[in-house]
Amino acid sequence: MRTCRLVTLGCKVNQYETQLVKEALLRAGFREAVDAEPADLCVVNTCTVTENADSRGRQVVRQLARENPNCQTIVTGCYATHDPDSVARLPNVIEVVPDKRELPDVLLRLGVAEFPTGISRFDGHKRAFVKVQDGCLLRCAYCIIPQVRPRLESRTPDDIEAEIRRLIEFGYEEIVLTGIHVGHYGVDTTRGRSGLPPFRLWHLLQRLDQIPGRWRLRLSSIEAAEFSDDFISAAADCEHLCPHFHPALQSGSDTVLARMRRRYRVAQFLETVAKLNERLPNPALSTDVIVGFPGETDEEFEQTLDTCRQARFMKIHIFPFSRRRGTPAATMPNQVAAPTKKRRCQELARLESELTRQFASTLVGLPVEVLVEGVSAIRTGFVHGTDRRYTTVELPGNSRDFGHLVTGTAQRIEADELVAIRFSAPNLASVFAPDCLESPPTHRATTDCAILESPA
Repeated sequence: MRTCRLVTLGCKVNQYETQLVKEALLRAGFREAVDAEPADLCVVNTCTVTENADSRGRQVVRQLARENPNCQTIVTGCYATHDPDSVARLPNVIEVVPDKRELPDVLLRLGVAEFPTGISRFDGHKRAFVKVQDGCLLRCAYCIIPQVRPRLESRTPDDIEAEIRRLIEFGYEEIVLTGIHVGHYGVDTTRGRSGLPPFRLWHLLQRLDQIPGRWRLRLSSIEAAEFSDDFISAAADCEHLCPHFHPALQSGSDTVLARMRRRYRVAQFLETVAKLNERLPNPALSTDVIVGFPGETDEEFEQTLDTCRQARFMKIHIFPFSRRRGTPAATMPNQVAAPTKKRRCQELARLESELTRQFASTLVGLPVEVLVEGVSAIRTGFVHGTDRRYTTVELPGNSRDFGHLVTGTAQRIEADELVAIRFSAPNLASVFAPDCLESPPTHRATTDCAILESPA
């Protein structure tokens, strides 16, 4: 039996796409190589979001060649698209696949006759990612991804629903919708065509919400400009959708946003936040912020801090600006010095900690539904996971709870965790009805609360 080894670098879309390749190989009779066992075939799914990601891709391919000297290596992903010639020169590489739509044909030459239209499981994860679209049309000044994934391509609702039903049947109780630009789902299906009714992201949410069972749905990310009234109304009415959203702010300064070529300004962003707070019960908002974008002044950074306070984010992913060759931002004047970026990142991290505590305190005394992800490292007889608002929670449990939704009541914030007592609720719809979440509790915790990484 032929052996294979798969390596994924980069985003959740890449992780999903690697799972597709893995299932195709296993169906064709391959098995995964174990430990130090040499592999006959290696597949590397690369990232190119930074130049360090390119370097990491090269390192992985070379390491695989050393450890599997007789292997054949296929390299795909964004780095393979961005610089296929460099990738082709790496040791043991037999195929560079710049366009992943060509993967079925490449694998066919290796005897893989069937390429699945969707995944049946998501190995190594307690929640399953489902890719709903590919491609981005935006031209943000710092981002290389639209150059390597420029084509908008949405999957059919039938394929998405069938895949999610399979994953739920397999035992996954949380599904995360992901893509390169999730908010543009469906745009390509009606662009330039007449007579076709639109089917956008909110239509997809409404359709998926009809799938029965105890499971929940989460969005990986969505641009603030795409929180239309239709989307917000649909989100508010979806029983399975988690009230956690990840609109990337990137900067809280209008002048920096203009240099970044973002499509919104601060007032529009905060207006969207206000609408979400009006229509949904205590929604959780996480975001991305780039610190030290070229030309960022102290005043502009202070504006970012103020915007984050107003938006009341529960999590901020902080990225010091890194030049990416091939993007306009790489050659912009007034590049910010590394010590300044480091200081600003630290200041933003302190604010994030304050905002995290503030949001966690609004959950104390309320019911929580937790996807259990592991055993507590600090409390005997406890497990940890994330609730619907992606806050870290610890509550009594054991390894049998891994990957399952358990319910409880948040009691306190202790040792950087939200601690809950566990209970059994036969009628979960009533437990998590909006009415019980409309008013924040009077109790306010004073200790820290840790948040896991966002699924964006």
